Amino acid sequence: MSQQRGAIVVGASSGIGEALSRRLAADGYEIGLAARRTERMRRIGNELPTKSYVATMDVTAVEDARQGFFDLAEAMPSVDLVVLSAGVATVNRDLEWEPERQTIDVNVRGFTALATAAMEYFESTPDHASESDGHLVGISSVAAHIGNDDAPAYSASKAYVSTYLEGLRYREGDRDTDVAITTIEPGFVDTKLSLGGFWECSPETAAAQIARAIEKKRTHAYVTRRWRAIAWLVDLLPERLRRRLF
Repeated sequence: MSQQRGAIVVGASSGIGEALSRRLAADGYEIGLAARRTERMRRIGNELPTKSYVATMDVTAVEDARQGFFDLAEAMPSVDLVVLSAGVATVNRDLEWEPERQTIDVNVRGFTALATAAMEYFESTPDHASESDGHLVGISSVAAHIGNDDAPAYSASKAYVSTYLEGLRYREGDRDTDVAITTIEPGFVDTKLSLGGFWECSPETAAAQIARAIEKKRTHAYVTRRWRAIAWLVDLLPERLRRRLF
């Protein structure tokens, strides 16, 4: 069993992905940074207290992204944790096709390509620093609980992410492997993707809470935790009332 913990963060060049990469490195993980902005990732990697690895990756080019993931994992001594944080959010009340297509390509196709690659890696690679067979974390959103007339594809894509990760957890229950699956549903986080304002937290606060959820291997966590109440309320309300309130 490898003694050095390693984490791959997809979408590591900004926002939650960058903040979480820094937090995990501070906790002792070697970090594999994956995103499109190579120079930005190199600068981040040079600032980390542990060794870093950089992979230029466009998740919409799904075959290249999967191969890039496996190449990055092979270059690292151990990969115990994979965080899928790449995502886009676009206000699109006019339902223009291009923003909807891009959202689906990144948040659904790209996410699924990398989630399946991570599961394939964990289930076929026994040498990890942790005692389990690996840990997959997907960054979804509280938006998964309700349709959004400003960004319909975004909310729908995050509902897909949350449901897909739930399916992977059920799948693990029927297998001999022990891969932990965690769904993270943030509310408003102060990043370029933010569509809101109230209860907005910093990426660093989000990263701290996500790191705790990872450490405890929770199946599901809201960021910040107060968003749990909002999600539960939305799930309980009839659609007619949800439309009036939100």
